[in-house]
Amino acid sequence: MVASDAEAVAQLKDLKEQLCREVGQVIVGQHQIVEQLLVALLAGGHCLLLGVPGLAKTTLIHTLAQTLDLSFSRIQFTPDLMPSDITGTEVLEEDAQTGRKGFRFIKGPLFANIVLADEINRTPPKTQAALLQAMQEHAVTAGGQTMNLSEPFFVLATQNPIEQEGTYPLPEAQLDRFFFNLWIDYPAQGEEEEIVRLTTSAHQARPARVLGAEQLLSLQRLVRQVPVADHLISYAVRLVRSSRPGDPLAPAYVKELVNWGAGPRASQYLVLAGKARAILDGRPCVAAEDIRAVALPVMRHRIVLNFHAEAQNLSAAGLVERLLAEVAA
Repeated sequence: MVASDAEAVAQLKDLKEQLCREVGQVIVGQHQIVEQLLVALLAGGHCLLLGVPGLAKTTLIHTLAQTLDLSFSRIQFTPDLMPSDITGTEVLEEDAQTGRKGFRFIKGPLFANIVLADEINRTPPKTQAALLQAMQEHAVTAGGQTMNLSEPFFVLATQNPIEQEGTYPLPEAQLDRFFFNLWIDYPAQGEEEEIVRLTTSAHQARPARVLGAEQLLSLQRLVRQVPVADHLISYAVRLVRSSRPGDPLAPAYVKELVNWGAGPRASQYLVLAGKARAILDGRPCVAAEDIRAVALPVMRHRIVLNFHAEAQNLSAAGLVERLLAEVAA
């Protein structure tokens, strides 16, 4: 890491605080969720947000796009949504001067920097698959032509954990594409009182632009340059391998309760998220605490429990926390 990069890391902590202040003009509380979203954006990853209705998930994502000065689009997923509704479609047009007819591609809502996929589990697998290609390849194929999406590109998807009737649960392969799985909980009493006070008054917050697209892309490149010690890479890998029931490192309760553990992508994301968290804190290298802090959102949607765990009312999040307590750094 060169001197200019080290200076950028030192300034990034102030930048994070400024971003949090601007988002805090609209969103009361949820400081950990905001920080985790910033980590995912710096690492270039997509996020899946789970929470009951009315917790300002949409407002949070829209506000974040404003502070980063990124284009934003929202897709409300429904059972009748088709792939062309999100990728775009070709229309037949006639030239007024020549009278010649031809097809013109009209871009869909995926052509934005931040895409809010609202209630992603309410659309059929065919449309989910179109979103999957965009998430993985940052490109859209339509009419036999592949078009690159604008960079940076993030999909922030939401799910309602309450009502599951008439939904299409995301398959494990698609869940694995999400960098983080974030759970948004109810606000504390004081925070809820402040929410009511602000939203029932004439107050209109206008968060200022803090970062631009080019600056964000530069910071994403900087994340990749952050050094990480070999023993921390080993710790991340051991943590992930301990979640696999067929691995020698797995404790007895994992062999009893888990069908499938987290894959290699979890190990990669633990280290990458640790790097992003470190520089957001103004530190030029990764610590064990960075790996531990991101383990829950990285791993909980990548572990498939069996019926023994369900019968005991155990969750993947609880299993990850148990592994964190037992796997030594």
